[in-house]
Amino acid sequence: MVAIRTVCSVLAAAAGLCACGDTARLPPAADFGPTPQLPAPNKTLLPTLNIAPATGWPANGSPVAAPGTRVAAFATGLDHPRWIHVLPNGDVLVAESNAPPKPEGSGGGIRGWIMNKVMARAGAGVPSANRITLLRDADGDGVAEVRSVFLENLMSPFGMALVGNVLYVANADALVRVPYTTGDTRITATPTKVVDLPAGINHHWTKNVMADPEERKLYVTVGSNSNVGENGMDIEAGRAAIWEIDPAGPTHRLFATGLRNPNGLAWEPTTRTLWTVANERDEIGSDLVPDYLTSVRDGTFYGWPYSYYGQHVDERVKPPRPDLVARAVAPDYALGAHTASLGLAFADGSTLPFGRGMVIGQHGSWNRKPHSGYKVIFVPFDGAKPSGPPKDVLTGFLTDDGKAMGRPVGVAFDTRGGLLVADDVGNVLWRVTGSPAKP
Repeated sequence: MVAIRTVCSVLAAAAGLCACGDTARLPPAADFGPTPQLPAPNKTLLPTLNIAPATGWPANGSPVAAPGTRVAAFATGLDHPRWIHVLPNGDVLVAESNAPPKPEGSGGGIRGWIMNKVMARAGAGVPSANRITLLRDADGDGVAEVRSVFLENLMSPFGMALVGNVLYVANADALVRVPYTTGDTRITATPTKVVDLPAGINHHWTKNVMADPEERKLYVTVGSNSNVGENGMDIEAGRAAIWEIDPAGPTHRLFATGLRNPNGLAWEPTTRTLWTVANERDEIGSDLVPDYLTSVRDGTFYGWPYSYYGQHVDERVKPPRPDLVARAVAPDYALGAHTASLGLAFADGSTLPFGRGMVIGQHGSWNRKPHSGYKVIFVPFDGAKPSGPPKDVLTGFLTDDGKAMGRPVGVAFDTRGGLLVADDVGNVLWRVTGSPAKP
């Protein structure tokens, strides 16, 4: 009877969590741009939870495209599509993936159990398909009529990069490679491991990979194993970082550190500077801390976990490291608190009517009131730097009563200038074009 009452109490707590925490007080857009407002932390007894239950799209439903553009489904019926890679011949690779199983004993007790229930409600509780699917639009009508299982039996795959005749895949636990020939619709070769990547608890499991413009080095994102190091810093070795990998060695080193959860990677073409989007820390209020877009410089430390947005000290982290805080560099451009900005692609010469800049897929908040993200945005660039407020590209992922019909993740431009958006709740790959689209 006592055990039953305990379970009931936990269930009641889980059900009531969405009513706990705080509400954002900053005016809209105050947490965007090169100089966001950063209020004092507001650490509540229980973290703010405001789940948008995942429902999927109704029949004929779709996001809302920005004026001057249109959106249509490129492919439907996918299984949690997360990331996109466009091959030189126009074929589109989609990583259908979700979190890997956690090691025994790493569930986090009652708190972890509640969070698992919360994530399931948000659409993140399904088993991982562990495959990459190939989509081909041979007739150029904007809809893929060819679909093939390209590579399977992977370990929560995410990022992909083609270098010559080698395709690299960032699994949750390792960077692997397989041979590729133009036009292949299926790879039967067993993937070869290039280098192990930090795994284990996998508080953040998504790992992206991108080659440099000369295709000599690979850059891999590795998120932290915790919110702010609460599980000890020993399990954070090699994490919260971007790795530089020489696949010929293979050798690797830490290119940049202190990035809590970097995901999207893109090269700014005029300066050939690497940029990333990163998700910042939780549980100090709905207004903190903004996720961000930033250029990434070799050897730079970006603060996590000891400070945020440069040298704003996080008092929760013990012991403090004032020596590292003094080195922390502020990112270039804030993307809003808890927006879960993941996808990143540089727009230059696309069919979209926005000019040069970065397109960003914002997966959406689960721990902020009101919701944030749940859209695809464009950040304009003047030269090699962000130059103004963001513009909406795709919206309408949430219903009026706060349910998630879709959640955008990866973004990529196809070979005809259309923007592809992976929607891992709607199980759709959307295609956004200017009107009319390029032939």
